[in-house]
Amino acid sequence: MAVRATVSRFPIDPDSQESSGVPWGLTVTPFAAKDENDQAPAYGLDGHLLPRCENCYAYFNTYCELDQWAWNCSLCGTLNGLSAQAISRYSHPQSCAEMMSSFIDLQLPSSEEFLELTKSALQAALEGLYDVQGPIPVKNVFVHQDTEGILPIELEDVMPLLQFLAPVETCKDRITSALETLRPITSWERTPGAGQVLDGVLMGGRGFGAAMEALCNYLGSEYGNTFALARVFVCLSGPPDYGPGQLDTRRYGEQYASKGEDADCALLPEQTPFYKDLAAVAVQAGVCVDIFAVTNEYTDLASLKFLSIESGGSLFLYANTDDSTLPQDMYRMLSRLYAFNCVLRLRTSTEFKPGHSYGHFFPDPQYENVQHIICCDSFATYSYDFDFANNVGFSRFVICKLLQIIQLQIAFQYTVVVPPEELSSLGLVSSSRGKHSLKRRLRIRTLQYGTAQNLNDLYDSVDPEPVLSLLVHTVILASLEQGVREGRMLLHDWLVILTAKYNEAFKHIQYKNGSSSITAQMDVTFSQCPQLQPLAHLVFALLRNPLLRFHEEGVHPDYRIYLQCLFSALEPSSLHRAIYPMLTSYSTPDKPAYPRHSLSRAALISSGSPIFFLDAFTTLSVFYSSTADPSLPFPPPHDCLLRSTINKLKQDRCITPKLVFIWGGQDDATVFENYLIEEQDVDGSGLTSVMGFVSFLEDIPQSVLEYMK
Repeated sequence: MAVRATVSRFPIDPDSQESSGVPWGLTVTPFAAKDENDQAPAYGLDGHLLPRCENCYAYFNTYCELDQWAWNCSLCGTLNGLSAQAISRYSHPQSCAEMMSSFIDLQLPSSEEFLELTKSALQAALEGLYDVQGPIPVKNVFVHQDTEGILPIELEDVMPLLQFLAPVETCKDRITSALETLRPITSWERTPGAGQVLDGVLMGGRGFGAAMEALCNYLGSEYGNTFALARVFVCLSGPPDYGPGQLDTRRYGEQYASKGEDADCALLPEQTPFYKDLAAVAVQAGVCVDIFAVTNEYTDLASLKFLSIESGGSLFLYANTDDSTLPQDMYRMLSRLYAFNCVLRLRTSTEFKPGHSYGHFFPDPQYENVQHIICCDSFATYSYDFDFANNVGFSRFVICKLLQIIQLQIAFQYTVVVPPEELSSLGLVSSSRGKHSLKRRLRIRTLQYGTAQNLNDLYDSVDPEPVLSLLVHTVILASLEQGVREGRMLLHDWLVILTAKYNEAFKHIQYKNGSSSITAQMDVTFSQCPQLQPLAHLVFALLRNPLLRFHEEGVHPDYRIYLQCLFSALEPSSLHRAIYPMLTSYSTPDKPAYPRHSLSRAALISSGSPIFFLDAFTTLSVFYSSTADPSLPFPPPHDCLLRSTINKLKQDRCITPKLVFIWGGQDDATVFENYLIEEQDVDGSGLTSVMGFVSFLEDIPQSVLEYMK
């Protein structure tokens, strides 16, 4: 469980928070195998015996005061009694994980122990079910819809679920044969609202809504307690255009033609609540849905996205089949470890509380600050911002001359498939048993933070990457509610306010006779605070990102939605790379030259390096300068250092990045040059006669003065 706060020293009260201009919150990656310092948790058993506070329900941890009969909660201070069992347990502290570390992972009792892992995939075409276990090698059971696109019969009545699900080990050939029977839909089926009668049966186009509704009901039937998780992979080649959940894609054409409405605002909200309501059904049934859209036509992902993100799934978008990484992405998702049926809860000490929470989860309808996550891998990240519970904040520590330590606790309860070798290493089962088991576990992280003595102290404790995470969530929310233009304004204004607060703190700006004046050269680069210096670049890059670029610049609304879903689940370092790519250079494929360059053509020319490598998270570009020695091997050999670096990056990604090789002057370098953003105008007018980032900074002082009037 990796946790990164925007500031390592918290503001002391609401006034200090307001005066700083820095977002206050954190990001958490709950299923990460180690914490942000590369430390693993202390593992143990009997998580159900861990004492809990009678007042705030926080768990006992190493920061709690413990005596022979009782313990004080480190979060709220409540005195709690110890049971006889706990007293006996803590008389041998070296045997208890919670006495050895503030980061623990405990096993919970489960009635599902030693269930064999069923490695099966639900492969169903929209037009029917496939029986791969019956006497006929592959049998297609056709289920026709009525005139409104609704299935008149439940799938459970067509084929019992236990008969439909088939183990890969014994049915792989038959499943492959079933896949071979799939055929592309015809052109008339791709027209909006298609419908045609064949042999007395009404045929439709993409009846995706009806199919998913039936499938969620199918998997969530009476067998809900038999299967720990159902994961559904959905591949779409266009918008659902038939039956329940059909989407009217004409709104894209109307807005694109510009009829007086703001396309950047009109195309972001969903046009129907059908898929959001269906996501609630999927969550209730324990179904996680991953959507893979392979299309270059408007599909209205703004409506479809809820089915994936609220069920704990992912949304992928591929513009065409030629360079799609769909097979690699699907393989990655199936091969990596993930937790399921998860519950995430953040608790804080009494002086502050969680404000907004962000991420791909389903909020608990009854309890605050409780999130349900159907499926969670080691990359999935969630964010919180904080509010003070009162006007005093942490200042009581100063008044009472107490040690200024603030605490919060994150609890993550989940189920995981444990291989037999891991069980054997823990002494829980013989490895000869050869079976996987389902284990319910409780992972707890209790953290301590100090308070900042002043603004300089707070600025020095800033971590810019979690700050970026919270900013991205904020502008996505603003864009969805009020349009992209509002999201851009909000982001720009935040940088202006931060610059003003910083310059006030360092006495570059002072108030005289009710107005502000500059007492020295305004510092827009945060030269006196290294921790703030990356933020101006990050804001500029975010303004140039397709996430916030205008519709008239050619940003497809589905691509914008895809980026919203991707960025809102990335851990801070990955998000940093996606927003502001890393450009490095090599003298040869085996010899690095410079570890970092600015994203500009000038950097390429001045460095003199022949080979450049750009990591933009979703795209990896290797660019050979037009003046590079022709004898240099191109593309780089598979056994060189550059290739090893690329392979390591690809291995550590949650998605499969696209790899591009370009020789300047010979190949089209557009995909590479588009990332050289520091020479681009921030308002989207393309290349300018002056340096884009430089002119962007030059405009900040005037905006600061206008803000301070």
